Amino acid sequence: GDLKAHPHATDMETTDIIRQSEADIIVEATITNLKTGEPGVTHIRTALEAGKHVVSTNKGPVSTSLPDLLELARNHGVEYLFEGVVLSGTPAINLARDALAGCDISRVLGIVNGTTNYILTRMEEGMAYEEALAKAQELGYAEADPTGDVEGWDAAVKAQVLANVLMGKALRIEDVDKRGITGITSEDIQAAKSRGNRIKLIAEVASSGSKVSARVAPMELPLSHPLASIMDAVNALTFTTDHLGDVTIIGPGAGRVETGQALLTDILSIHRKRG
Repeated sequence: GDLKAHPHATDMETTDIIRQSEADIIVEATITNLKTGEPGVTHIRTALEAGKHVVSTNKGPVSTSLPDLLELARNHGVEYLFEGVVLSGTPAINLARDALAGCDISRVLGIVNGTTNYILTRMEEGMAYEEALAKAQELGYAEADPTGDVEGWDAAVKAQVLANVLMGKALRIEDVDKRGITGITSEDIQAAKSRGNRIKLIAEVASSGSKVSARVAPMELPLSHPLASIMDAVNALTFTTDHLGDVTIIGPGAGRVETGQALLTDILSIHRKRG
């Protein structure tokens, strides 16, 4: 509200509020900036330096500054958790790091952008790309400027995060080979269907020896593949492991309640670890 309505309040910088807060955990959920990570990076850095845990759903700092922020958290004996940056409340990072602990994950395939999956679903039903995009915007799946979704940027950041967190690399967003769905036509989708396949926008992370690669591209998947059955705005990830083979998780990848669940999960994780 207006500070004038609160005469005892002062006009403080956000960083001052973070430092002076008595909170043990700071929740950082400001707007995503994939170029600089700001203002999220500054908020998170300030909190960690003040000895406060951070939970966040902001992809920007994870994409631009993850190694530095994790080192800062270690140096100050606090946690920086960000489960929600990949599939919102559906546990992607926690599943891989905790439930699959002891497994070597050699590959991850994922439908990590609900907007493009919704568009491809509608196109398979006969809609043209432009009509399907307009419907996605009408339903709130796509922004007025859908570039980040349809050109693969959102999926590329999530592929980068998975590569860096699960496979211990420091890939930049520029290292992710990226192609969106803007070049996919209804004819392409029907041709794939005639071959018993389905086109999906797939984020792929793979390791071979010491090399880790990440890419995003439309792929034809056989209908027998678990990701081929994922329709509408639903997301999914398939982890290829040495001990368990393929493990697939399916769930919502966006939404206010789902994002809140991701933050709550990370908060409870810190509580369990720290008592």
